[in-house]
Amino acid sequence: MAAAGAGKVAKAAGAAVKPIFSRDLGEAKRRVRELYRAWYREVPNAVHLYQLDISVKQGRDKVREMFMRNAHVSDPRVIDMLVIKGKMELQETTRVWKQRTHIMRFFHETEIPRPKDFLSKFYVGHDP
Repeated sequence: MAAAGAGKVAKAAGAAVKPIFSRDLGEAKRRVRELYRAWYREVPNAVHLYQLDISVKQGRDKVREMFMRNAHVSDPRVIDMLVIKGKMELQETTRVWKQRTHIMRFFHETEIPRPKDFLSKFYVGHDP
């Protein structure tokens, strides 16, 4: 009896999931653009403040790359969560709650992806 009631509650909750901030995809995209502009404006300050060994253009290219990494996301709730995390990162960066090494971690050279199948792992392990 209780299981049937719990099933109805779960079904009702699944049907009426409330958005975090954005009511629709358009509003979520607007929030993403606002965050992107804020990061874009902050890059020169961060490069100067943290005395980074990169140019402003490299910093802005990295910001674009990080945003494009999640360009495929289409659920407004997921987009809102990513925007919240991005705002937290921006706040930590602007208020100098991070150290230089935390910022430079984003600029590592592209790492070679680890092999997935057995033969590739074998060849990598025994390659001179």
